[in-house]
Amino acid sequence: MSETVKKAKKSVQGVVVSAKTPKTIVVSIAFRKQDSRFKKTIRQTKKIMAHDEKTEAKEGDTVIIEESRPHSKRKRFALQKIVSRKAEDLPVVG
Repeated sequence: MSETVKKAKKSVQGVVVSAKTPKTIVVSIAFRKQDSRFKKTIRQTKKIMAHDEKTEAKEGDTVIIEESRPHSKRKRFALQKIVSRKAEDLPVVG
């Protein structure tokens, strides 16, 4: 009996750095890593390209992206949802 077990898709939260190309966003993800030699915790960032089908995310938005099928050579993630918008884009109430 061989049952196939699906892996859980990896999802990460980050900030949109670039949304210039159609249906593609570049998301910057910050994480902390311990240095192997000095045992000091270092903050690092990584840029990940993600697929945005409806072109709804803009620069400065905080988003959650999820692992998906390969959309192109470098796009292996897809936009899951927008957590918060950039402060400048919000309407002024008053």
